[in-house]
Amino acid sequence: MGKTPKIITLLAALAAVGIGGGMLGAHFLSQHRASNDTDQVRESSAQPDLTDPRLIQQGAYIARTADCAACHTTPGGAPYAGGLAMQTPLGAIYSTNITPDLNTGIGHYSLADFTRAVKHGVRADNQPLYPAMPYPSYAIMPDEDIAALYAFFMHEVDAVNQANGESTIPWPLNMRWPMSWWQLLFAPEREFVANEQLTPEENHGAYLIEGPGHCGACHTPRGLAYQEKAMNLAKLEKSDFLSGAVIDGWRAKSLRSEARGLDSWSKEELALFFKTGRTDKVAAFGAMADVIEHSTRYMTDADINAMAAYLKQLPPAKNKILAFEPKEDTTTALLQAGVNLDKGATVYVENCQVCHRADGLGMPRVFPALAGNSAIFAKNPQSVIQITLEGGKTPSNDVDVMDFAMPSFNHLSNQELVAVINFIRNGWQNQAPEISANQIDHIRKFLLNKAPNLVFNTVSNPGSHSVTSPGASASASTRGVDE
Repeated sequence: MGKTPKIITLLAALAAVGIGGGMLGAHFLSQHRASNDTDQVRESSAQPDLTDPRLIQQGAYIARTADCAACHTTPGGAPYAGGLAMQTPLGAIYSTNITPDLNTGIGHYSLADFTRAVKHGVRADNQPLYPAMPYPSYAIMPDEDIAALYAFFMHEVDAVNQANGESTIPWPLNMRWPMSWWQLLFAPEREFVANEQLTPEENHGAYLIEGPGHCGACHTPRGLAYQEKAMNLAKLEKSDFLSGAVIDGWRAKSLRSEARGLDSWSKEELALFFKTGRTDKVAAFGAMADVIEHSTRYMTDADINAMAAYLKQLPPAKNKILAFEPKEDTTTALLQAGVNLDKGATVYVENCQVCHRADGLGMPRVFPALAGNSAIFAKNPQSVIQITLEGGKTPSNDVDVMDFAMPSFNHLSNQELVAVINFIRNGWQNQAPEISANQIDHIRKFLLNKAPNLVFNTVSNPGSHSVTSPGASASASTRGVDE
């Protein structure tokens, strides 16, 4: 054997030993991850009565605050039966069936199994969960709340026999065992720590935002390993916590107090937005519309006000613009005159002005404003481009009688879209970087290649276990919590 083949053989042997050691180490980590915590749950002599109606209703409310339905229910699908496609940079991950079905859901989970999965990201079969499941946030939830959540899912949610979909992440990136090492590095056991400088209301809001609300999962930028760069504001203004991120093709705005963040929002506007998905100026769209529809609209006024109070006291994020230079509005007069319009203004008059008006202020609680709307002049234009291409719908709520929808404008050319979006983002007193045709084309391709949600023909059995799954995917896996 020559020198080169010997080196190749040696490297292959070293790689095999390294992978084998990594797999063994991952198995050990999953076996022992949070074992003390779950052992305490398993051995506790003060187990709650999981059939207590008050505990079940408490769990139903916690499921709302944790927004379980938004990810584990497809539009028109059975509640909590999974199948929603969550797009990641590597492929789509499908949310899983968390109904109490014994074969395809979590019906075989004990309370200890459930606690370990929700708070620590390990399934009942000791396999680690992908971080699409926000267990790094849920880790700070008290065990009493997890027990209430378990009682709700086991005794209130209908069991649905619906198999889980396989992710489209290619091999070897879809292997689960490396997730055990990821959890060791980026998802430590932790508890909520109240900030002595905040009021009790603000600290309660901090818990809801950092824990069950898992707002950081969308609004905090992620690192190369897809980890949230910060789980709280421990490092104050140097932290990336809630400083804005791109997820699922949308720009989740900064929730900090800079010009493109929440500086232009009042506490009252935030509370109204959480309750209804609208203010006189803005309307929820994209994934946030689902959050409003499934979660925050059901929360108590006390919890909503606490979240708003916490967010409004956050400092500006680092390297962000604190305030815009004063700018005169010349757009309204230009549109009202209707002469000497450039291409962007012409496309606006033809397609947008009837709803959003010449002054860009729309109609309060019906058509959102484009002037002074922080979603419009965000530095990152993904959301503006995507909603223009796809359209959107306001979330239902208990205040407004009607929901309103924006049509898709994907029939416009890239050049027309560039012109009108740049016109809107820099019209009136808005100020934002200009976009290019390449950015439009990138979002078009993203939307074209998005994995669809799974569609099943399922039959649920209220209060018991389901009976059939005639439309289930043949390639679907068969165990519950699977992200």
